[in-house]
Amino acid sequence: MSTDGIFRDTGLLDPTTSEAAQHAVQDLLFYTLFYLLGSRYCDTDLLSEEAWRRFEKTPPGWTRVQAICDFVHSAVSFDYMQASATRTAYETLAGRQGVCRDFAHLAIALCRCMNIPARYCTGYLSEFGQSEPHPPDDFAAWMEVFLGGRWWVFDPRNNRPRIGRILIARGRDAADVPLTQTFGLITLTQFDVWTDELTWPWFLFRLGIVNPVASPHIHNTNGKGPGPTWTRSCRRSIKGSMTCLSRT
Repeated sequence: MSTDGIFRDTGLLDPTTSEAAQHAVQDLLFYTLFYLLGSRYCDTDLLSEEAWRRFEKTPPGWTRVQAICDFVHSAVSFDYMQASATRTAYETLAGRQGVCRDFAHLAIALCRCMNIPARYCTGYLSEFGQSEPHPPDDFAAWMEVFLGGRWWVFDPRNNRPRIGRILIARGRDAADVPLTQTFGLITLTQFDVWTDELTWPWFLFRLGIVNPVASPHIHNTNGKGPGPTWTRSCRRSIKGSMTCLSRT
């Protein structure tokens, strides 16, 4: 089972603004109210008291969400070997360890406790702009919160803006958008994920727009010499793929 695709990205870091305000509950758009409720992995009923104890005095809005991300990032230890399909946000806080989806679930639950709509995101995260050596590519999870009339990306696992975030799906939590939905018992034996930056001529060739044989002059990627000018600084093309080999 595999997928392969080309994604166009701005090449810019995740947008940020400290001016994004928190809405009063009565002023929220009706469809965002869904993301204030507890869910399978975001057990707000167990975390509400802790959330208000820690964050009641933080300024509402962007600053409060960032404070939640700072707390989750520092309180939870990332460990691939501690991945669990059943761990909830409350259990993540109690155990202080987990993987990226656990970081996201905990931050989402804490935001919801503070009346900030938050939703779960799953996808790929490139290593563009990161110092080497890069770790092996993997699936990723982060969250989006509703502030100032729009959704904003926050990543409590990495806790800083990143380039090349490839969104696959959104939901209340991982129960809505699992990496793999199976019907019956299976065993995952291997998976591979990769994200690669593509040059523009190769990108156009993959889309069938340019034939490199019929158009041999299409080779320029730096704005110099013959042929079109391609500006890599304003756009990036990303190839994201996943291969899963399973046995029943």
